[in-house]
Amino acid sequence: METPKYKNALIVGAGEGLSASLARLFAREGIRVALAARSIEKLGALCAETKARAYACNAADADEVERLFGLVEREIGTPDLVVYNASARARGPLVDLVPADVAQAIAVSAFGGFLVAQQAAKRMLPNKQGAILFTGASASVKGYAQSSSFAMGKFALRGLAQSMARELSPQGIHIAHFVIDGGIRSAARAEPADRPDSFLDPDAIALSYWNVLQQPRSAWSWEVELRPWVEKF
Repeated sequence: METPKYKNALIVGAGEGLSASLARLFAREGIRVALAARSIEKLGALCAETKARAYACNAADADEVERLFGLVEREIGTPDLVVYNASARARGPLVDLVPADVAQAIAVSAFGGFLVAQQAAKRMLPNKQGAILFTGASASVKGYAQSSSFAMGKFALRGLAQSMARELSPQGIHIAHFVIDGGIRSAARAEPADRPDSFLDPDAIALSYWNVLQQPRSAWSWEVELRPWVEKF
């Protein structure tokens, strides 16, 4: 069976790191790329490199998400590959957290994922083809101390992905959730000399996303865990 052919990708919650690695990989594969973020000022260089277009969008706002998909549809093409990377958190002891901050963190990490997935699915279902990918974290399966808002948001996002996989996979839409269990390497996050490859390489993560996208539908994954070889779990 042929592997899927994707034409138009939308990455929501775009920035440096994983989103940039995904944008570069998709562009190399001949896929047109749209990048969405609350603030797009820092995306200029990546857009120039990948020929992507950037769109300002608050992923937790239903009207803005609907507008985003309409713009991408008109200016690039209907997205048949959507990645949700956005997340937020309110750190601190449970009794000190500001309820409004927690609500906002959950809205970005989880509710935004629902809004984006809903708009994506509406466009993919008529063709019975497409993929929606969610970026999770260690907090998707482990609630850490003083990180309750992040755990709530990521647990909810994982539940959304699992429910969607059961509902939409039989209709031709590949749903996958990635548990990124460890720190991601970046220019501001260098590895100690005595612990090489102790952070996840964003290009390597992107390659795992791509490998999942190439799976024949007779052997789809709905969830993949990725961690450095020295990470405890």
